[in-house]
Amino acid sequence: MIEIERKFTLKNTTFLSSYLQSYKITQGYLNSSPERTVRVRTKNNKAYITIKGKSSHDGMTRFEWEKEIALDEAMQLLALCEKYIIEKTRYEILHEGKIFEIDVFEGLNKGLIIAEVELLDSTEKIILPDWIDCEVTGDERYYNSYLSNKPFSKWVKE
Repeated sequence: MIEIERKFTLKNTTFLSSYLQSYKITQGYLNSSPERTVRVRTKNNKAYITIKGKSSHDGMTRFEWEKEIALDEAMQLLALCEKYIIEKTRYEILHEGKIFEIDVFEGLNKGLIIAEVELLDSTEKIILPDWIDCEVTGDERYYNSYLSNKPFSKWVKE
């Protein structure tokens, strides 16, 4: 399956009072190579293993394969993951017919909040909410695999 998505930073989080649902997510990377990533994730009381291919030149599309696994297996695999485990709460916000997934990071990535929206194709036009700030699609610093090795709290402030 090909994943097509765009990522954004936010101006504010006042909209969070109108979310559809939320999930606690814990995830780690067994492999965070830019050529392919292998991720283990728990989402509330479910668990998944995901393999993602290399991103396109614009960072908008890439191959993604995901399979649900047993929660206890995920916990064992998380213990084998690279450096830092990512913790975040994901909120789903409906805007103009599209679901925006807002990730509010915790732990070493606390302070980072990212919005993602999945598209049907790379040319799909969307209406951005007024709380969107900057597009960061394709900026590797905002990839979760990058954040698992170089957390937001360790970025050099410019």
